[in-house]
Amino acid sequence: MFRKPSEQTALGIPQAAGMRVPVLLPYPFAGPFDYRVPHGMQLAPGDLVLVPLNRREEVGVVWDGEADGNVGDNRLRPVSSKIDALPMRQDLRRLIDWIASYTLAAQGEVLAMALRVNALRPDQALLGWRAADPLPDIRLTAQRQAVLAQLAQRQPRASAELATASGVSTGVIRTMADAGLLLPAPLPVLPGFIRPDADRPGPTLSPDQHVAAQTLREAVASRSFSVTLLEGVTGSGKTEVYHEAIAECLRQGRQALVLLPEIALSSQWLDRFTARFGAAPAVWHSDLSSRTRRLTWRAVSTGEATVVVGARSALFLPFPDLGLVVIDEEHETAFKQEDGVVYHARDMAIVRARLCQAPAILASATPSLETVSNVEAGRYRRLHLPKRHGGAEMPEIHLVDLRDHPPERGDFISPPLIAEVHAAFERGEQAMLFLNRRGYAPLTLCRRCGHRMQCPNCTSWLVEHRARRQLACHHCGHTAPIPTNCPACDAESSLTAVGPGVERITEEAVRHFPAARTLVMASDTLPGPASAGEAARAIAAREFDLIIGTQIVAKGWHFPHLTLVGVIDADLGLAGGDLRAAERTVQLLHQVSGRAGRAEAPGRVLLQTFTPEHPVMQALKAGDLQAFMENEAAQRRPGNWPPFGRLAALIVSADTPDAADLVARDLGRTAPSGDGILVLGPAPAPLAILRGRHRRRLLLKTRRDIAVQPLLRTWLASVGIPGAVRVDVDVDPVSFL
Repeated sequence: MFRKPSEQTALGIPQAAGMRVPVLLPYPFAGPFDYRVPHGMQLAPGDLVLVPLNRREEVGVVWDGEADGNVGDNRLRPVSSKIDALPMRQDLRRLIDWIASYTLAAQGEVLAMALRVNALRPDQALLGWRAADPLPDIRLTAQRQAVLAQLAQRQPRASAELATASGVSTGVIRTMADAGLLLPAPLPVLPGFIRPDADRPGPTLSPDQHVAAQTLREAVASRSFSVTLLEGVTGSGKTEVYHEAIAECLRQGRQALVLLPEIALSSQWLDRFTARFGAAPAVWHSDLSSRTRRLTWRAVSTGEATVVVGARSALFLPFPDLGLVVIDEEHETAFKQEDGVVYHARDMAIVRARLCQAPAILASATPSLETVSNVEAGRYRRLHLPKRHGGAEMPEIHLVDLRDHPPERGDFISPPLIAEVHAAFERGEQAMLFLNRRGYAPLTLCRRCGHRMQCPNCTSWLVEHRARRQLACHHCGHTAPIPTNCPACDAESSLTAVGPGVERITEEAVRHFPAARTLVMASDTLPGPASAGEAARAIAAREFDLIIGTQIVAKGWHFPHLTLVGVIDADLGLAGGDLRAAERTVQLLHQVSGRAGRAEAPGRVLLQTFTPEHPVMQALKAGDLQAFMENEAAQRRPGNWPPFGRLAALIVSADTPDAADLVARDLGRTAPSGDGILVLGPAPAPLAILRGRHRRRLLLKTRRDIAVQPLLRTWLASVGIPGAVRVDVDVDPVSFL
């Protein structure tokens, strides 16, 4: 009954009753299972069906290609029923096959990302509360009166909303219902998605923007596949340019998808989109309620939602006519999914655009070396916006050599940076301090015995979060209270924080700038788009003077009154042996520098560094990122390192080190070899223990003209892997932890 996947499945045809049909299920199966088509049922590839699996019934999709035929008719189980829903379109099925083949993931596991089973279930009427009329003769407390007063303004209302508006608990609502004061009533249906107005006048474009926008409009109107890099300095108006491409897509009657690396960036993006088109787009991310996700999924599938902005999972939405794909901040590593199916959303978005015969736009001020290489090879087109919009100038960047200007003992902000922040405040301007490290301190150790607080599940230090009075592992989520005594030597009050996080910088900033109104922007202080949007509104309204943040502040924001950016530790990303460490550091620091001086007032950036002579620092100071990228390419090309070669990682993990070592050793002995092929390892991964599992890593490196997938399949098939050991495959790895 099991059918092995092929590299490219043939297009299927409708199945006659009584025949076999392959059905793919949203579980980690390597391919479809065969089922029998009952008499009277007609099925075609893409149809959604209910089929038996063990002792339960599951939703699956009739897949392309021929049935396997290895199971006898007497053992073949029939399809239970055909689901009354829109079929899964061919381009989405082909995308699932493509991702499974490229990443070596199970087809069913990829299908699970695209098949929203809950969206197929009919909606039940949602109930809220209205006031009884007449009210029963019951004593009304102050809390009950507050609830009734809210209902007098508007009813019906949901329990949680009514309780919040009234300042009472939901228990009070339940008690009033039991007493007959409140009666259930259906809540109004949420409004549908309003179609954005493509012809609504947009902002006046500069000559450079106009040329780029016209080129993109023509690409969309051609209704054919292409890839364009939209490169421009920070603040050059790239978003306004690709808005014109979205407008043309709407005029063509097709749908547009915009992928953002951080959904926290969506708040200001949504405001700008709504101002341009007069209506908000559909939004897709993990913070949506299950009902909103279900309604959005359906609206996309019917074409009601014409523009979608979302995180990488939006790539798998069921667009009936996708006419444009935009990947904003295309260089961001957040587009790489590291758990489950390991894929890069930027690259897979380009594949989906090709399958839909739609143009793809990659937007970035600091494009990745992979994208630049594709431009130079002629595979991608390049549009460049060299100037900031509206006459604003790029900020001046200065290097603060911490060897010459060290902070006070125990501090981390240098005297030159302190002076610049004071000067910005005196001019009535805002300042930002940037450190890409959450919490209070990255390490806690004992001054007496040297013991370091380490995660019990990972080979990583516990990060102190003083505001929460916790030590936390940022890899597995383990938390523990901050102990009063050293766990190793029991010395009292001997534990000390080593190094700074944003909490510690905030503590220091309060001492230096006591009158400043300070806001901390980090993923644990701004947990979702709503809180990020409120923070952006407050900054724009000048309710804060000083913003202290991690990488969440580095990209996409427009703060018109922010003129000074100070980077506390510009050297932070250069540590370790990461292949892309220098590239990522220059991208991050250029992006955060770009937050300064985006309006009339000029911007200044101070980078605190112990290595001002480093090529990254010199490139940032000179504003010559192109020369830096050319030098980076020259260093990678001779060794066939990406993008001039291919990489794939095998990560062996097991509950015991011996089990991991045994499989890793066998993989090392059977590793592929040949001209242009090199295998590094096995060796302990940098995070040798993660979530309690011991990890070993092997790295396959080949010339660019050698496909790694066939090598990996043959390699993995040559080694017996016990059930207690897992081997994860990461094609085109971004992280080397």
